[in-house]
Amino acid sequence: MPVADLQTIRAAFPALSRIEAGHPAAYFDGPGGTQVPTAVTDAMVDYLHHRNANTHWAYATSAETDRALEGARAALSDFLGCDPDEVVFGANMTTLTYHLSRALGRGLQAGDEVIVTRLDHQANVAPWRDLARDLELVVREVPFRPEDGRLDVDAYHRLLSDRTRVVALGAASNALGTVTDLAPLVAAAREVGAFTFVDAVHAAQHQLPDAHALGCDALACSPYKFYGPHLGTLYLRRDALAALDPHRLPCAGDAGGERLETGTLSHEAMVGAAAAVDFLAGLAGAEGPRRARLETAFVELEERADGLLDALWGGLEALDGVTLYGPRPGTLRTSTLGFTVAGVPAEEVTRRLSDEQGVFTSHGDFYATTVIDDLGVGPDGLVRAGISIYTSPEEVERLVSGVAALAG
Repeated sequence: MPVADLQTIRAAFPALSRIEAGHPAAYFDGPGGTQVPTAVTDAMVDYLHHRNANTHWAYATSAETDRALEGARAALSDFLGCDPDEVVFGANMTTLTYHLSRALGRGLQAGDEVIVTRLDHQANVAPWRDLARDLELVVREVPFRPEDGRLDVDAYHRLLSDRTRVVALGAASNALGTVTDLAPLVAAAREVGAFTFVDAVHAAQHQLPDAHALGCDALACSPYKFYGPHLGTLYLRRDALAALDPHRLPCAGDAGGERLETGTLSHEAMVGAAAAVDFLAGLAGAEGPRRARLETAFVELEERADGLLDALWGGLEALDGVTLYGPRPGTLRTSTLGFTVAGVPAEEVTRRLSDEQGVFTSHGDFYATTVIDDLGVGPDGLVRAGISIYTSPEEVERLVSGVAALAG
């Protein structure tokens, strides 16, 4: 089956009917959170209206809730490339990372080493630094190359040692769009016995995760970055999950992902996350295994995004006073780019694009503070534009036109 065309995809998103500054709103803010299709909100409303209950009790709606949450784990396991009992849900990726770091910390001791990178979102840096401060661990930091936005892989291998206990890596930079080839880095970390944690929050909108194939111990992402509700999801390798000693209530569930989950979760968000996975798979048709349909959809959708990125990069690059950051199109990257306009603060660029063109970008450091520091762009940070599955060529042209007016 061919993947759904742009018009069909756009029709699924009510947010695209919004008019801003006399234009249909153009959402380039997807790296911070995508818009949500009707199929997702319908699933959430249906659950809340007809099956809303707490879990594991012997009455109808509770049993239906149990089945709905089992379905959510199955859907997310297909998305993540793992087994359903390796899926953990939580409020968001940051909360899950802090919780996991504290659990891992119970098996660490002073002098053990943790590796983080300067290319990452703080959600994959601060939890490990806080743990290091509490336990007197040693933090090793991998730099990146500001000239092309790439991780310094040679420095990474130099930092690995028999004292390395945790390696925290980002699959893609949310500020620059850089994609890092993680497989050899994960393999090297496992050779020295380190626990490998992957932040796939930005990457998962563009590249279908495959946790088992990657070989990492844990991989986190956020459904609200791939057309779902606000929620965090975590793959945790089965034997690693069983070996953890997490902070938890003694009466709480201890099977599979429940071992790392605390309290009553947002059942409606879990149902919505499953609906987002089904929506993406459904773009490649209704027949065949869900994982296979997801793979087909992601390949085609990212090819379309790459074409739009080429047009966006080329249009902005041709403008005097506009500086682009990160890897060039045609290299290993996502369809997210950061830029500055000489003499115009990033926040003002974003405000004027919204007010004058109905174009929504984002601005600042995007919690990737070390990226902004190392680029030397100053406290205003970058303007960030991300291409999503509903982005149109006309919207790209309007963004370039709006920036041209500001740069002129």
